[in-house]
Amino acid sequence: MPAIFDALPGIEVPVGAISKSLAAMWTDNVADGRPTLEADDAKATQVNFVLHLGLNSTPADATRQFETVVKFSQRHPSRIVVLCPLLDDVPEPQMRAKIFGECFLGKSKTDKRCVEFVMLSYSHSARPFLENQVSISLSTDLPLYYWAHKFSASGRLADYRYLLSRAKRVLIDSAIAPPDALTYPWPNPSATRDLVYCRLLPVRQSIGQFFAAYDPARLVEGLKRVTVLHTSGLAAEGRVLLAWLQRRLAACGQVPEQATMATATLEGDRGCLGVNFDYADGKRTFRWTGTLSTGQALFEADFGTGRTRLPAAVSLLAPETSLSEAMFF
Repeated sequence: MPAIFDALPGIEVPVGAISKSLAAMWTDNVADGRPTLEADDAKATQVNFVLHLGLNSTPADATRQFETVVKFSQRHPSRIVVLCPLLDDVPEPQMRAKIFGECFLGKSKTDKRCVEFVMLSYSHSARPFLENQVSISLSTDLPLYYWAHKFSASGRLADYRYLLSRAKRVLIDSAIAPPDALTYPWPNPSATRDLVYCRLLPVRQSIGQFFAAYDPARLVEGLKRVTVLHTSGLAAEGRVLLAWLQRRLAACGQVPEQATMATATLEGDRGCLGVNFDYADGKRTFRWTGTLSTGQALFEADFGTGRTRLPAAVSLLAPETSLSEAMFF
């Protein structure tokens, strides 16, 4: 299987010539003699973004995440560094580099947005020199965001203290991260954001807007059981949705101590989520079901003021939009 570094696009350059090569990428002449990037086309870079492809990444997976970051950068022009660790030490060179650049049209033909990538492949023995090379590859005076994707162990990732402590946001996907990823004592835990929570934004907004039509105290009075249902592929989404509901219900008032909150697995593979509220009086009810494969959801509720049945839409945020949500909100 080829290394993830080899699967990514770009032009390989000497590690010591990354900055010079990036500058040449925009100024070298094309076939008709014009510069590849006109002098008045400013690369208005907004952020530094480090995508760390962990040892559990495959070439196909690495390519998908690369494409996600490219889509993200169409809205947020970035200097992006992609870290590609090697499982085993290799003969010289212990660190290799690629550069990649692409421009997109923004809201008008004169709104050109450009993105720059630096890919770094490194062996374990080259690890002590990585922070220095990353810092050289980033733009100065811009905020840093760090996405740790498919890392094999929290303790191993903790070795990257330079990135964890400097980053304004550390992005982790709890659906594929080690179980302790969200509770591990990172250098700056308040900066950690879970991509599962972020891609649930449309679901959280839809349920929250429905609840907003009712008296908050009525939602928790006599509440006996809250169950979040999910198909097997959405276990992380079910867990995170339940935790969100616990926080929102607590904000509505005192939840009865005997109320139970749990997740349950649904049969099938259509990508379904559901929320059930059961009340002690046996009269009030709340049911929400959503099928991601069809984009359709249904609210069924009766909080003592009459039965309501409301069709709705359901979706998860696209991966590139989830990045924006995690980074900026």
